[in-house]
Amino acid sequence: QVQLVYSGGGLVQAGGSLRLSCAASGRTFSNYHMGWFRQAPGKEREFVAAVIRFGASTDYADSVKGRFTISRDNAKNTMYLQMNSLKPEDTAVYYCGGSGSYGDLKRRPANASWGQGIQVTVSS
Repeated sequence: QVQLVYSGGGLVQAGGSLRLSCAASGRTFSNYHMGWFRQAPGKEREFVAAVIRFGASTDYADSVKGRFTISRDNAKNTMYLQMNSLKPEDTAVYYCGGSGSYGDLKRRPANASWGQGIQVTVSS
């Protein structure tokens, strides 16, 4: 049975930073291309960032490029999202997830998401 532990979310002022973590047991991270996704109230889930299976290549949504950094530690079955220069529009529930298809991380963020996610709130 897969168990996920999210950490690092919370409330921060605009311009601040947070580091999200997603740790999984019962699922081998190295089998998946991994991503972070988010869903704001009243909006569809969207792609935020992705990293290929062994971490050599990353990709970001235009809205977070230059501010967020995705990374993974396959030995720890853990993925991270460092978020800097946060803006109120970054407020959302953030989800980690994975897929055998790298393209599906962007095309089907809801299907690729795992678990209940973690709340990030950025105040102005």
